Parts: sequence; structure tokens; C-alpha cells
Amino acid sequence: MNDQVSATAERPAAAFSRGSALLVLADGTVFEGTGFGAETQAVGEVCFNTAMTGYEEILTDPSYAGQIVAFTFPHIGIVGTNSEDVEATTPVARACVVRANAEYPSNYRSMAKLDRWLRLNNIPGISGIDTRALTNRIREQGMPHGAVAHARDGKFDRDGPVAMARAFPGLVGLDLAKDVTCRQMYGWTETPWVWNKGYGEQTAPTWRAVVIDYGVKRNILRQLAGHGAQITVLPAQATFEDVMRHKPHGVLLSNGPGDPAATGEYAIPTIKALVDSDIPVFGICLGHQMLGLALGSETKKMKQGH
Repeated sequence: MNDQVSATAERPAAAFSRGSALLVLADGTVFEGTGFGAETQAVGEVCFNTAMTGYEEILTDPSYAGQIVAFTFPHIGIVGTNSEDVEATTPVARACVVRANAEYPSNYRSMAKLDRWLRLNNIPGISGIDTRALTNRIREQGMPHGAVAHARDGKFDRDGPVAMARAFPGLVGLDLAKDVTCRQMYGWTETPWVWNKGYGEQTAPTWRAVVIDYGVKRNILRQLAGHGAQITVLPAQATFEDVMRHKPHGVLLSNGPGDPAATGEYAIPTIKALVDSDIPVFGICLGHQMLGLALGSETKKMKQGH
């Protein structure tokens, strides 16, 4: 194993830490560890992800807007990063928490270490903490507000991150889809990645799909294109008339971040009109939740994502 610092404690404000990064929760709990990525501070809702692969896709998934992502798989960064596996151009995850950061990735597709990729995207990371303890805490008590601070010299004003975490307003009632949606309509033709070939292109579509973008992942679009769709992507605020102008055979309500009730204030009238038109409609993540709201169901925030 490595020699990274791992500790959990509640301490008064201090000028020096044994580690070069802190994860501070709103209740004052402090996880000390080794910093990597951007040397900065970030605040958000702390969640965990249990995937064994795909950390670059996770960190670029727009659904993680406003969140600090803790990975339960112990070694993150093993295959490095590349320009093909991003799900959005600009990552919106606030920070990255891992048990062990793989400093020397090994993969023929790797273009940069995770550390460098995080620095380029101004995302701080912390490694060497007990991610099992953090995950158990989230599982039992729900997702806390927290802050990650990375300082190479280990000097911190501990009161600052605590204050940031306590001041964070949370995600309930926030329409984050408006921050991650596309700004204008566009078409999509790229198909899924194939071993030793890379991504393909859909040149002979057999049906038309409209995707309403609440924070859509690129691979969802690729999968649709791979199933023969001619895809038109519309912004989150698209109206029923905007959708019908493209004469779709089906409509996808995409994934995305934030509170479905908040985004639903402008999205649900469009969704209800689509359902009433008898055009096939399906949703993923936030889109699925808003489809439920449009059909008369209710949503509530859970302790952790599912």
C-alpha cells in the first residue's frame, strides 16, 4: 500500500495539517489526506459512486453538477485519461475523493494522468482517506455538504472549509439543468466506440429522435445513433412546438442534475403535451423523474443516488 496520510478527526482551527488536502463536512468532521489535481477549494454535496471503471465518464457526467464524488473502488486513475471518454466538454463535478490515486497509469489510450486532467479542469482531489467510512456514513445518514481543500504546503485555515460547507445551500429546489443544457439545437451522428476502430458515424438513419437536453451524456446519444436514430438535440427549455417541428418518432428526456420539481416548472408542460400527443416518450434519470411528475407522481430526495 502507499504511505498517504489517512485520518478522520474533529479539530479546532489550525495552521498546519499532516496531509496536503482536507475533506471537511458541515458537521465539522475532517478527513485528512494527500491532495492531487487543482490546488484550490471546492464545496458541494458529497456523494459516492460504486463503479469499478469509467471514472473519467463519471467526473464529466453533467448529472454530478454541484457534487463532490467519492469513489468506492480503491484505485482510481489506473488507465489515465483521454479526450474520447468525456461525457461533456466542461466537467461540472466539484471535487474528487479516492482511497488511492494511481500516479502511474498504464493504458494504450492514456493521454494524461488523472492528476493533470483534474488540474486542467480546476478540480481538486483528495486521496488516502478511508472511503469506506465515508461511504457508510453517507449510506446511513444521507449525502452531507462538504468542502475539499488542497494546499501543497499543508497549511489550512480549517474554519474556512467548514464555513463553506455549512453555507452551501444544497441541491433541493435548484434548477441545475439550465446550467448544463445546450444553448442551441444541434444534430448528433456519432455511434458507440468499437474496439480498435473508435467511434463510428450514423450515415443511414431509419427513424427520428428528439432529445431534450437536461444534461445529456454523449454516450446516450451514441447509443441512440447506434440504433438507427437521426438525432436532434434541443435545449431544456424546448416547447412542445419546438419538438414537433422535427416530426420525431420518439422523444428522449435526458439525464441531468438538480431537483426535478424545479426544472419541471418549465419542462412538465412540454412533457404533458408530448404524452398527450401519443408520441413514444422515455426518460433517463432527471428526465424519468420529470416524466413521473408529469403523470401525477411525486418525487423526494433520497439519502443517496440509485
